[in-house]
Amino acid sequence: MKSFKLQIVAPDRVLYDGEATFLLVRAASGDIGIQANHQKLVTPLTIGKMKVEFADAQPRFAAITGGFMKVGDNVVTVLTTACEWQDEIDVERAKRAAERAKKDKLAARSKIEMDHAEVRLKRALNRISVAKK
Repeated sequence: MKSFKLQIVAPDRVLYDGEATFLLVRAASGDIGIQANHQKLVTPLTIGKMKVEFADAQPRFAAITGGFMKVGDNVVTVLTTACEWQDEIDVERAKRAAERAKKDKLAARSKIEMDHAEVRLKRALNRISVAKK
């Protein structure tokens, strides 16, 4: 299978900079799969799972919390606000974060507080889901 250049960048580090054969990410419009020579594209990303496949290694999964993806000239760049590889996720910490978010959601006194708690809950549940994959 043909490959493409993939760069995954978060504010605190470069998570990956190399070749990949397939990328699956959650965009605002739904899941998008990318292979070599994909058409040009720029799209916002949402909270979700990312899957990266390689020619000579097992696929890797990550939890992302949003960002943007740019595709063009056989190069894919994922700029994400936060990203953790599956093996980096602290499941107990994510469970505690989910519980706090649930409590905050119940105690919310405004729509903004409710929305913030909902986003934190979605991020925590996504991390738990990816870690258990």
